[in-house]
Amino acid sequence: MLSTVLQVLVFLSVLLLIAFPLGEYMARVFSSERTFLSPLVAPIEKYCYKILHINPEEEMDWKTFAINLLLFNLIGLVAFYVLQEIQPFLPLNPQKIGSVRWDTAINTTISYVTNTNWQSYNSETSMSYLTQMLGQSLQNFLSAGTGIAVGMAFIRGFQRKTTTDLGNFWVDLTRSILYILLPLAIIWSLLLVSQGVVQNFHHYVTTHTLEGSTQILAQGPAASQIAIKHLGTNGGGFFAANSAHPYENPTPFTDYLEILGMVVIAAAFPFAFGAMLKDRKQGWSIFAVMMLLFVGSLSIAIWAEFHGNPLLEKIGILNGTNFEGKEVRLGTLASTFFASATTASSTGAVNAMHDSLMPLTGLTLIFHMATNEVIFGGVGVGFVGMILYAILSMFLIGLMIGRSPEIYGKKLEPFEMVMTMIALLLPAVLQLVLSAIAISNHTGVASLGNPGSHGISEILYAYASGMGNNGSAFAGLDSDNPFYNLTVGFAMLIGRIIILIAPLAIAGSLVEKKLTPITSRFPTFSLTFVLVLAGIVVLVGGLAFFPVWVAGPILEHTQLFLVR
Repeated sequence: MLSTVLQVLVFLSVLLLIAFPLGEYMARVFSSERTFLSPLVAPIEKYCYKILHINPEEEMDWKTFAINLLLFNLIGLVAFYVLQEIQPFLPLNPQKIGSVRWDTAINTTISYVTNTNWQSYNSETSMSYLTQMLGQSLQNFLSAGTGIAVGMAFIRGFQRKTTTDLGNFWVDLTRSILYILLPLAIIWSLLLVSQGVVQNFHHYVTTHTLEGSTQILAQGPAASQIAIKHLGTNGGGFFAANSAHPYENPTPFTDYLEILGMVVIAAAFPFAFGAMLKDRKQGWSIFAVMMLLFVGSLSIAIWAEFHGNPLLEKIGILNGTNFEGKEVRLGTLASTFFASATTASSTGAVNAMHDSLMPLTGLTLIFHMATNEVIFGGVGVGFVGMILYAILSMFLIGLMIGRSPEIYGKKLEPFEMVMTMIALLLPAVLQLVLSAIAISNHTGVASLGNPGSHGISEILYAYASGMGNNGSAFAGLDSDNPFYNLTVGFAMLIGRIIILIAPLAIAGSLVEKKLTPITSRFPTFSLTFVLVLAGIVVLVGGLAFFPVWVAGPILEHTQLFLVR
């Protein structure tokens, strides 16, 4: 156990050492300050504005920002859907893969444009190399850039005063790609290739196994997509087995890189927030809340996996250790840590089968997604979600101490609270409604791989993953059918729209207000605030979902010991 603790501490220390300077760098990028990459990237940035006829000095109010964002993503939806349907007639398709079935294409299109990367299809047999690169990899950059742009606009709502300007969507999108995502993706890609991750355009290779049968080994430009899918918290695997595939995750070092990539930009956002507000204590407090919740849920998951399954112990397996579905090359800790990081960061990549995890581990993963992916969440939007919980916390605190609620120097009024509650509670309501529809009809239940409480967990996980724009799944659920493709697709789309538009509306209201001296009796950089905010996240998630969690993972955990 000491070794486990040391490994976790080393990882979290490395994360902090990278996230803090990265956050400071991001603040400089989006404040139009010179950085060490400016001599190389600034000319490219100016050229992009020139050919796209963008005036970088022109700023937008929240409505204009939102309209541009939605139109841009609408174009992406149409283009990616068409690409999947015409891929048989396009180059870079050595396996002659045909068109994607209509409902799968709709689900996949929504999935990648919304930064979810839910995959109900088999990657190797459904998508050509061109579709993987021009569709999936491109959207990995664009959807992540969209989230970062919204995060920065939201920060400006607190940073600026008596104006309507929140920045320029096209400028923020361009800078997020050129200064942050692309440089990091190049570094990560080269490191992955150095470890044996494939990056080629070869035909698939047919080999003979030791048993005498044949096996087809997929090839392709994998490393470049794997890098950005983790850094952009997207998660869609180049291979169907995702990061459990040895071509995608061949060594312990690549496993470490992929986990780090999932959380590093999201973890840097609070530090960028503090730097842009010129009050770095505020950034540290938000980071502390994220870290506290992550370590807490990770500890439960590690305990559950190492504590073992009493049913396995009963049949003679030492300590009841559950190795089913684990990444046996790397060990139980690597599988558990990866699962916790991928759901906490809204990435959705997997290096083990989540359906085989212990019930309490599955509960922690569902909790990460059901609470709006705020620990650490998707790039940009995870930070935004945590600030929404902070707004709710300060509103409740204001009611208790009899003062007008305020946060970061801005007064909170009815409009901000209405939009905050929409952003936090509407996804929860829709998750429960969609889960109830799936459980109560034959089509939804027929796709289950397991009956009873675990089957309920599979359905809850699917809609929590879709609404939270995560993309991972309990693989026991067969979701590649029109019912799940369309309902999960709806969850992904509406979940993304809510977490993008509601915060922009809040920022548009806040940016018009004056900055007032922070005189709250409840400072937002105190230990008490950190604990209260973490508690609000747990309570809101628990109150909304506790009844169905009892019927799913909690009941399943109890049944293990009842049978014993």
